[in-house]
Amino acid sequence: MVMNGKVKEFVYRSAALLKPDTIHWCDGTDEEYQLMLRLMVQAGTAIPLNPEKRPKSISVRSDPADVARVEEFTYICSEREEDAGPTNNWRDPAEIKGVLTKLYDGCMQGRTMYVIPYSMGPTGSHIAKIGIEITDSPYVVANMHTMTRVGTSVLQALGQDGEFVQGLHSVGAPLKDPKDPDVPWPCDAKHKYICHFPETREIWSYGSGYGGNALLGKKCHSLRIASVQARDEGWMAEHMLILKITNPDGEVAYITGAFPSACGKTNLAMLIPPAHMKGWKVETLGDDIAWMKFGEDGRLYAINPEAGFFGVAPGTSMQSNPNALLTTGANSIFTNCAMTPDYDVWWEDMTEEDPPSLMDWLRRPWVPGCGRPAANPNARFTTPARQCPSIAPEWEDPNGVPISAILFGGRRAGVVPLVTEALDWQHGTFLGATASSEKTAAAAGKVGELRRDPMAMLPFCGYHMGDYFAHWLKIGAKTDPANLPKIYYVNWFRKDKKGRFLWPGYGENARVLQWICDRIKGRAKAVDTPIGRLPAQVDLDLSGISLAPGALDELLAVSVEDWKAEVRLIKEHFESFGDKLPQGLWNELAQLEQRLSS
Repeated sequence: MVMNGKVKEFVYRSAALLKPDTIHWCDGTDEEYQLMLRLMVQAGTAIPLNPEKRPKSISVRSDPADVARVEEFTYICSEREEDAGPTNNWRDPAEIKGVLTKLYDGCMQGRTMYVIPYSMGPTGSHIAKIGIEITDSPYVVANMHTMTRVGTSVLQALGQDGEFVQGLHSVGAPLKDPKDPDVPWPCDAKHKYICHFPETREIWSYGSGYGGNALLGKKCHSLRIASVQARDEGWMAEHMLILKITNPDGEVAYITGAFPSACGKTNLAMLIPPAHMKGWKVETLGDDIAWMKFGEDGRLYAINPEAGFFGVAPGTSMQSNPNALLTTGANSIFTNCAMTPDYDVWWEDMTEEDPPSLMDWLRRPWVPGCGRPAANPNARFTTPARQCPSIAPEWEDPNGVPISAILFGGRRAGVVPLVTEALDWQHGTFLGATASSEKTAAAAGKVGELRRDPMAMLPFCGYHMGDYFAHWLKIGAKTDPANLPKIYYVNWFRKDKKGRFLWPGYGENARVLQWICDRIKGRAKAVDTPIGRLPAQVDLDLSGISLAPGALDELLAVSVEDWKAEVRLIKEHFESFGDKLPQGLWNELAQLEQRLSS
């Protein structure tokens, strides 16, 4: 029974506007999840997969016009435009609510309105937060079952007067005449809005049924709204993986890491150390989001607020990320993947050889060499984190795990060394604020052009990034430095003059983690350079690696001239934040320039 009056008011006020045929309160049971799968199969949205190969799993095809996040229609609707900052799209909250209220009026006619009580993080954890999402999509219900903790236990944890994030979502496709046939993937082809109201902790999403546009616990709640809550309440909501690494002596370190797209974030979260690193073990706590709060001992403790993985399928294989692929063996939803003749899924680079024939993501015959991809480039899998072979036993600890190190990274062919240790927290914030990647052929813009993505939060921070940097600096200023995690910047992608990667990457990245762990314990040496501390070559375990002659020298090289050019680029980047850029970061830039000159 729902006791929270605010929940009741939100649900019935929404129902009066949306005008659904029925209301379904989600209880989070497996029976409910299986019902959602059956509804999608009956509607033609989903195809059941081979139960011998992928039990309790389905393949879903979205509308071709609804296959990814719609960043251009994603808005931060803060009361003041300046609070959204230059990296967000802003709309006046009163104005956009007027637009959306007209679109919402009667938009669930002929459909069921699902009420999803969900917890981001283990239900009842002091770090977790609760949301209520209203939706008309069984696809959203099923995905939220996997990605969050759903059900009556969440309402019980919320209590009579607990606060929650209000999420309103509709595909925007009413069935005004009961005789009208539905479509497999209903959406509004003309109107799509994903709006965040940071002051009132609301999310209004309309027109799309896909991914982060519709699963409001994903980026909308866990980052855009949570980043504002974290700022206001003194904690951190970050776009970061969480991993556990254990050395041969049984010493454990927990590490978070922020990486832009195409930088191997999920691969690192589920990394398998090479055979030569005997006794070392890496386990997974989260692949995408970390919420961190201070514990009674003054250290930062992190939880993964999600319960599943919403991963990019193309490129995931037994070679690139076996743990991710093995996680998808059951109870999974595959969106816009290709299908084999025996009703299994396939995507590019999944196997060493392409299958001789497939049904592509648009359900057309496909053969190798036909000139088009079999899976959509943004094809996804939704799969329970509990199924991951590398999942850490404590991944759902409601108290979180103590973080010893934070990694930032990017994809740079030159300039940036393999790994750099920050001089202190403020310098580490500077490293995160300047994180960058060179655009690949798949990215918009010129190949090789730099794209700055501070802390990998550029599309996900719910307020002005300058204030976000200031929040990081404030965290450091009020905390005993001994309790703060060490900060590192890594770059697996440095190349030689012929364009060949200098570092083998993948599982070999564990060797960099080994050095970081040894630094945390005070056992490894570092070399001071103008940009930070780098490994002493003798402290990097390279047993079993075949590096090209001179590769290690190049991987750890710091070119003064290249970094002077980088300083000019960083200055342009910082100027984009105007007066909101904290003086502490300007000071770090000036000190970097001074160290390079001397």
